Amino acid sequence: MLSRPKPGESEADLLHFQNQFLAARASPAVKIVKKADKRKGKEGKAGAETPSLQDHKDVVMLDDFPDILPTLAPTPPKKSKIKNACVHFGDEDPEERLERHDQHITAVFSKIIERDTSALAVTMPVPTGDPFPRTFHRSEIKSEVKVGSGRKSIFAQKMAARRASEKAATPPSAAECVQVRSPAPDALDLQGSTGEAALPSIRDDKAGDSLTSQRPCFITGEGLGSQKSKQEAQAIHRENLEKLRSMSEEEILKEQEKLLAQLDSSLVAFLKSRRGGNEGQKKDLKMEQSRLEEFVESLPVAQRGVGSSLSMQELSLEESVRKEENMKVEVTDADLPVKPKKEWIHMDSVEFEKLEWMKDLPPPRQKKTKKGMQARFSLKGELIPADADLPTHLGLHHHGEEAERAGYSLHELFHLSRSQVTQQRTLALQVLGRIVQKARAGEFASSLKGSVLQLLLDAGFLFLLRFSLDDAVDNVMAASVGALRALLVSLDDEKYLDWTFSWYQGMAAFPFVPSSEEEEDDEEEELNGTEKSQDKKLKDENKPDPDVAQYDVVKGLLKTRIQHRLRYILEVVQPVPTVVLDILHILTHIARHSSEACSKLLDCPRLIETIVREFLPTQWDPLVAEPGCLLTSLHGVACATAMKFIRVLASGGRNATARLLNKFEMRSRLSRFIAQDPLDLVLPREEAIRLSTEAFRLWAVAAGYGQACDLYRDLYPVLMRIVQSLPELLSTCRGKSPVIELSVQRATAVVTLLTHVTQTAGYAAELQAKLNSNSSEDSEQIPPPSVAWNEVSSLQPFHETTLKKFLQEISQAETWQTLQPLTTAYVIYLGVYYSACSQQPSVNPIDYLEELERLTSEVLQPLLSQPAVRRMWDLLRPCSTLCNPLSCSPAPESVLSIASLSCTGGKPPLSLVGSKSPFPFLTAILFLINSITHVHKGLTSKYSSVLESRGLKDYLHQSWQTGPPSVTPSSAWLLRHEYHLQYFVLALARRMASTCPDYAQHASLHHCVGMALLSRLLPGSEHLAYEVLLDLAFNPQFLPEGKAGGPEAADFSDILHLDTSAKVAQPGSVAVCLSKVTRGALLRESYQNLPLIRSCYLSHFVHFQPTLMRSQASYQGQNYLIQSMLLPEARGPILPSDWPFFPLINLYNKVTNTETRGGVLNSLPLDLVNTVTWNLQWVLLLETWRAKTLQSIPTAAKLARLMCVFLTGSDLFLEAPIHHYTAALLSVYCQARALDSLNLDAPLPGLASFHDLYISLLEQFEGVSFGDPLFGVFVLLPLQKRFSTHLRLTVFGEHTSILRALGVPLQQLDLILCLKNKSPAPVGAGSCCSILLRNLLNLILRADSLYVWRAGAVKFFSMQWKLFHTLFGVTIANPLLMYGLSPSCHYCSPTNICGKRAEHHIPEKRLDSISCALSCLRPSALDPSIPSEL
Repeated sequence: MLSRPKPGESEADLLHFQNQFLAARASPAVKIVKKADKRKGKEGKAGAETPSLQDHKDVVMLDDFPDILPTLAPTPPKKSKIKNACVHFGDEDPEERLERHDQHITAVFSKIIERDTSALAVTMPVPTGDPFPRTFHRSEIKSEVKVGSGRKSIFAQKMAARRASEKAATPPSAAECVQVRSPAPDALDLQGSTGEAALPSIRDDKAGDSLTSQRPCFITGEGLGSQKSKQEAQAIHRENLEKLRSMSEEEILKEQEKLLAQLDSSLVAFLKSRRGGNEGQKKDLKMEQSRLEEFVESLPVAQRGVGSSLSMQELSLEESVRKEENMKVEVTDADLPVKPKKEWIHMDSVEFEKLEWMKDLPPPRQKKTKKGMQARFSLKGELIPADADLPTHLGLHHHGEEAERAGYSLHELFHLSRSQVTQQRTLALQVLGRIVQKARAGEFASSLKGSVLQLLLDAGFLFLLRFSLDDAVDNVMAASVGALRALLVSLDDEKYLDWTFSWYQGMAAFPFVPSSEEEEDDEEEELNGTEKSQDKKLKDENKPDPDVAQYDVVKGLLKTRIQHRLRYILEVVQPVPTVVLDILHILTHIARHSSEACSKLLDCPRLIETIVREFLPTQWDPLVAEPGCLLTSLHGVACATAMKFIRVLASGGRNATARLLNKFEMRSRLSRFIAQDPLDLVLPREEAIRLSTEAFRLWAVAAGYGQACDLYRDLYPVLMRIVQSLPELLSTCRGKSPVIELSVQRATAVVTLLTHVTQTAGYAAELQAKLNSNSSEDSEQIPPPSVAWNEVSSLQPFHETTLKKFLQEISQAETWQTLQPLTTAYVIYLGVYYSACSQQPSVNPIDYLEELERLTSEVLQPLLSQPAVRRMWDLLRPCSTLCNPLSCSPAPESVLSIASLSCTGGKPPLSLVGSKSPFPFLTAILFLINSITHVHKGLTSKYSSVLESRGLKDYLHQSWQTGPPSVTPSSAWLLRHEYHLQYFVLALARRMASTCPDYAQHASLHHCVGMALLSRLLPGSEHLAYEVLLDLAFNPQFLPEGKAGGPEAADFSDILHLDTSAKVAQPGSVAVCLSKVTRGALLRESYQNLPLIRSCYLSHFVHFQPTLMRSQASYQGQNYLIQSMLLPEARGPILPSDWPFFPLINLYNKVTNTETRGGVLNSLPLDLVNTVTWNLQWVLLLETWRAKTLQSIPTAAKLARLMCVFLTGSDLFLEAPIHHYTAALLSVYCQARALDSLNLDAPLPGLASFHDLYISLLEQFEGVSFGDPLFGVFVLLPLQKRFSTHLRLTVFGEHTSILRALGVPLQQLDLILCLKNKSPAPVGAGSCCSILLRNLLNLILRADSLYVWRAGAVKFFSMQWKLFHTLFGVTIANPLLMYGLSPSCHYCSPTNICGKRAEHHIPEKRLDSISCALSCLRPSALDPSIPSEL
């Protein structure tokens, strides 16, 4: 086998290889095949590839060229149009075919004229002694630099000066000396001359100015090719002058205008440029002008007009040149800020334009207007006042707009951030980051108008940072990371979240999802939670990144795959420690966003591996991280921020925690950093304590899911050593230092961990029993945890002993403030321990109850009697978020698209999370009391002092009467902790009501608090809402009015109300008169049906069952069922404010949704009447005895909900109990105080349009009203003057048939419609009045056709006229004349209506009576908007 040539072999070797190949007769590796020529047709013969031997033509073969030329552009191959039309034979001679089709050469070429070069001068090069042409330096050329309109470089100026000197040295030719310059008839300034009088010319290399030249400017004659070409051009020029000489001035100007109109604008501009002179021609222009004046004077009188026009044009040109000279700024050496010296290199020629910026700046201009000025910031991000006069050495002045003002505007910083200079990009991003940080701190709120953050985001600041992250320069990358951290992360928010981690249910937190996400379509409301989330996810994926970032910044960043870029920076770039910490903070904020964000971070390739490997190593170089040394790199060194990121990531779900513990080896990291004391870690002391604290918190999160409990056995000696050392903190916390606070936080994290391990061990026996039972085969098998109860029960004595020591320091304010978090964690541990201990089969109940009694008598009762605890109850109101809504208001620079807790700058001491807040400790105490009284109910009376506390009662009274603040990310997390305290107070009150006979005095207060709490509890607290509904809301013991004469008081109030109704029109008496049952009897029946009412409401809250199960798992300590530590999104409370109408609304929605889909609801629930009755009974109880709890619901919304009674079912309202309770509620809503706040035009919660609801009510009234008076009152109530005219137009224009069915008594119309309303008639009352009057006439004529009148007809028309008069104030002399009735008639007299036939009235007389009645209308009583034709 032949070998291939190798490098270094010579040409002889290659020839040797060739000979070997030829001698071996081997087949070549490549076979060359020549394709057939397409022009010769399709030939299948093999011999077609070789040329024919018969042709005696010379054929040149080019081996280097391919047969087919390569295409030069990717264009489709051309197809011949005549290829198929031409037929060629194989034996045809190509030469004969060419001769046959050949044409003469004249058909191809036209006349060719060769250029005459005989007259051109041939110049020979000048001989020099040098071998090469001599070069010159610009310093050898002396030129006077002049400031012109255009900027020229020094080299260009030198070259121009050299050309001028060379031309000046060249002698003029003879032809040029005798050449006459004459004005050229250009298209711009046509001018005349008098003949061939020769004027002296001034030599110029150009054609000269068209006004003074006596030779042609554009015609040179070079193309004529003869020796007399210039003479021919001059002859043509003289012919043009003779033509101009024969024309008058008017003709010249006319032709000039015509030429200007015909020529192109670009050509005109070119001609103008040909006659423009430079600075050196100004003197020539003046000399030519003087000679021209002399020449004009010598002209005959008849031809001086043309010359005068020429002179005027010359003067105008000179004036324009003079104006341009005046506009130019003359700069002298005295004006220069720097005097150039001779010894300076390359400074012999001064460029004045480039030195202008070195002059002193003028002082800042003082604007006396009230208009705002553009904000400018320093390099530190500080706002510079508009009148600040700062020195220039600070580097804050530049050459942009408002150069005299120091600082940079946002627009200029944006511009610099995209600069090509790295330093400018870096500086701009750093300054923008500092501006954002100061804006979030609220430093610009009082100085600037609008939000700086929102302005930056609208300008694309987020994507500017994202693009800068992709920069290859490390400094730009670091600056963009810092600015992004300033935009997203608030370190104060993280501080307070860590502070509340060990509170009751503090481990769970709301996701950082903005509250301004786009509104979902109405169709999505019918989907369940899973379908809705999937549909929403698909929509977000299809949207562009800017659209998503507009309402959610974190979601928009995740769409840009920012996690991949941050991973690359950490893994490959390996930046400085500051950038690493910023990236970890950014990732922590993203992990707090949602469970989906946590999943994306976990799924990012090599992100978690890089963080665990580089920033949580099990060992590192002690010299690198030695305390006191400057840390140049965080890679390879343990970092507390990285451990916190892993902990927050684990809070996203139990699956994420399992992946972190097993796949990413966090289990070994926990053992490493927990087993070793922080003092022994080769890290700075504070950093070592933080790292140990975050490790315990991560373990606590895992234990909250029931995971990593096997580490408890492995690390039990370490934990016991830490637990035994905790009392030593009491002696070291006398002072205040950061190390002490960090040590207390670490101890608190340890106790929190043991709390969750104990909670998990409490369900070990129960899960083991389910696993062993046969019935568990059908259900999901949940294995028991790896820790048993007997392994954790030994911790309780140590914790109780330490708690007693800490409680002795409660009177020492400074010490107690330091130890309060740890003491709170101890109390919560005892509450969890005693709750789980009661469920253990191995525990002796008697010993357990005795232990509870001992704890109550020895610890809790002495504690509650101390003055310090009483002061804590008094601090509830000042520190409450409900009583002080401004304490949780969003920050001034809060942005809706970025979730924030608004803790920037810290919270005041007297706030819910302040240093003096009593809420965490008192909530823990109430939780412990609730756990004790739940097991040992006999100890409930021992804690009566809690409910007797004056500070607690004042707080509860103030909190339920104050409207809650709006639910935002900055308020939801605070309100949740406050609602925990209120719930435990209510739980204690519930047990107190059944054991203490003296409790009734507090029942009303606690019931009001419970009703307010039901409409305020946030998502995640469904268990608390269920407990309040189950045990407190419908508990008769919390409604003492039912036994203390409440029904009788209601009857007595109605009696007084009816007695005064004769003097003052009270609309509430309408429904009372319609109802035959007293309100007291209805209240008494409702009070007795409270258990049935409770079951009714609980059955209608079934759709909360999935979320209720998740909430119960969290509050009852079922760690094995908890799926995530992230709570549901806090969009609003769990229950709406109108939840008392919930069963009625559910039935109405069921009917409406069925009818909307085109179906008919044939069957309603069997207990429909009972459901509606119980709903109305509950609302009546609340409106009578707890009216203030429903104040947040508008009166119009209450009436709209009550109208659902008539819209649900055809004749449901005719049922006696429903009719009675609806009439009773209507009487409540028609009282003067309620009607004053009635506004049907305002938008109502839960209702798209009241007008649409009212139309549905009218249609239902037309169909199934049966003339019911109560139904008629609901129809007439919205027809008052002060409400919208559209409601009255709907009745009197579209639904006139309801007027026939109205059965409201005549004496009640004034009470319903007048309502003491003295407001003027609204706009549009005239058209409404005309429609009503027309319909009344139609009804009269329609009734007259029957020729039969009864007493009911008279009553009906009297009611119609009464309605007309009441609504529009129109009166008539005698209403009976309106209907053609005679007052003197025995049958028609109102005093003697007996139902007899009245056949003596005929239609003709009736029409006369109608016209008579219309004539009796008093115009003064009519509304001015009523048409006069009425």
